[in-house]
Amino acid sequence: IDGRERDFLALEYLDKDKLYIPVEELHLVRKYVGVEGRTPRLSRLGSRSWERTKEKVKRSIRDLAGELLEIHAAREIKEGFASSPDTPWQHEFEAAFIYEETPDQLETLEEVKRDMESLKPMDRLICGDVGYGKTEVAMRAAFKCVMDGKQAAILVPTTILAQQHRTTFSERMADYPINVAVLSRFKTRSEQRDIIESLKEGTVDIVIGTHRLFQEDIAFKNLGLVIIDEEQRFGVAHKEKLKKLRKLVDILTLTATPIPRTLHMSLMGLKDVSHIDTPPEDRLPIHTVVTEYNEKTIAAAIRREMNRNGQVFFVHNRVEGIEEMAVKLHRIVPEAKIAVAHGRMREKELERIMNDFLNHKSDVLVATTIIESGLDIPNVNTIIINRADTFGLSDLYQLRGRVGRFKHLAFAYLLYPKYLALSEVSRKRLKAIEEFSDLGSGFRIAMRDLQIRGAGNLLGPEQHGHIVEVGFDLYCHLLKDTVRELKGEKGEDKVETHLDLGLESYIPDDYIPDVQQRLSVYRKMAGIVNEAGLRDLREELKDRFGPLPSLVKELLSLIALKLKAARLGLTHLTLSDNRLIIRFRDNEPLTFTLRPGEKENLISTIESFLQTINRSSSNHLIPLAPL
Repeated sequence: IDGRERDFLALEYLDKDKLYIPVEELHLVRKYVGVEGRTPRLSRLGSRSWERTKEKVKRSIRDLAGELLEIHAAREIKEGFASSPDTPWQHEFEAAFIYEETPDQLETLEEVKRDMESLKPMDRLICGDVGYGKTEVAMRAAFKCVMDGKQAAILVPTTILAQQHRTTFSERMADYPINVAVLSRFKTRSEQRDIIESLKEGTVDIVIGTHRLFQEDIAFKNLGLVIIDEEQRFGVAHKEKLKKLRKLVDILTLTATPIPRTLHMSLMGLKDVSHIDTPPEDRLPIHTVVTEYNEKTIAAAIRREMNRNGQVFFVHNRVEGIEEMAVKLHRIVPEAKIAVAHGRMREKELERIMNDFLNHKSDVLVATTIIESGLDIPNVNTIIINRADTFGLSDLYQLRGRVGRFKHLAFAYLLYPKYLALSEVSRKRLKAIEEFSDLGSGFRIAMRDLQIRGAGNLLGPEQHGHIVEVGFDLYCHLLKDTVRELKGEKGEDKVETHLDLGLESYIPDDYIPDVQQRLSVYRKMAGIVNEAGLRDLREELKDRFGPLPSLVKELLSLIALKLKAARLGLTHLTLSDNRLIIRFRDNEPLTFTLRPGEKENLISTIESFLQTINRSSSNHLIPLAPL
């Protein structure tokens, strides 16, 4: 422009129209994070279609935030039951935990207990990676509830998980007079009748069940706590019942679907969220291998696990052909005892097979994804997933999390057919799961796939489409603003200052050669809000890329100028020919003619002028003297 070079971001609209954004306005541009493999719909430059899309999404967010606020307000007003402080039995129960608690676990537990001891009904979401100890926190909360003579209900998505929780809870609470029951389709009708009657009489303290617990015939004598494991797996009708419960009793929700920090911040004030980010001590990352289907590889993996007295999950996600797969494995590894489990089996048979596997009566369990939810068998430290290319990233992550629960090194083999050309999406997905094998990487996988699916799960399916339309980042920004507005909080009264001084200031290609890195630095510059942030960025640039070239120094000086101008309420600083035009938010623009030499030292000239304004400012910012 006018013979001077600057950096711009080129945005391409529909019909290849382009809009050039100066890098100092980069904060107005947000990255679109959507569903993998889906391209967002583009708008025409100058049309109102993008504004209309945002308006539609805002209306939907208003409904969602309004509903959440309504539940939140009802809980604030209503007095619930305040639990007593911890009893000696509570301390004894917690001390019997055989592992060392992580700092995050202890902090989460403190938050849960504080909520339970308050008069307001609790509604807390516990977010933690697979196997990071959410169940132990839930058990301690349930124990605390029972110590006050109340009942606890644990809702789980599958019958197998209900059985597993029953075993875990019963073993941990065996030394105490606590009656734990399970209610699921594994029970006969007469057994179910007896449990329902015991719940009404109050002789069952903790009941663990699937959506069977939602049915009309279920009544409690004195329900105090509901723990929901993976709420997103329950249907809309079930969620309606939970919504009513939320106003009455303490609710604790557990999820392994990571909540990206931005969504967490946007939900602040509507939901109480605890994060368990620290892996248990001695936990090793899972060694993940993505490879084509090969019988020798499968045999070697099974034999290695059996040689260390371990067991294997083999996931074959089609009921049709699962028996043939088991026969094939028996041929490959004849010495292995192989069992088959899938959701179409009769309850008693499935229960028997799972119990046998739990008691190490078989070495390999060939199963569908029924093993995906929360199953915890410490002796299983190898998982082989057949046709891994047909699974979603979050499913692969959950399945892989079924192993590596103990101190042994665990292995995950993700198999794809030998002669199949993988789609771009499948290849990316498998690469991501192989790459993210570190502990706690669920939160990094969130950025790849679970951001959208996880947000849709947490906020409800109707919000999923809206997130896809505007992208996750902008959705969170709109949600945050809406929540603040509905709560009657005033937003920050920020002045946006636009500089158009015709100065040559950009990051030269030879200083930061990589375009992505350069864009990242520009984004940081656009997000600076004070002098401390500017100082930090200056030091970071020196440290990473070496001494600052004069063009970068000029750029940083412009940011400092912009910060000062914004504090004084200036909206525009423009240089036109030899005239400096200054606009204030509430005043007419002021025009000054520059004297000889002032244009060459433009930034220092304007800075000294701003100091004059600063010293003489009153309610109306009007400069005392022209330059």
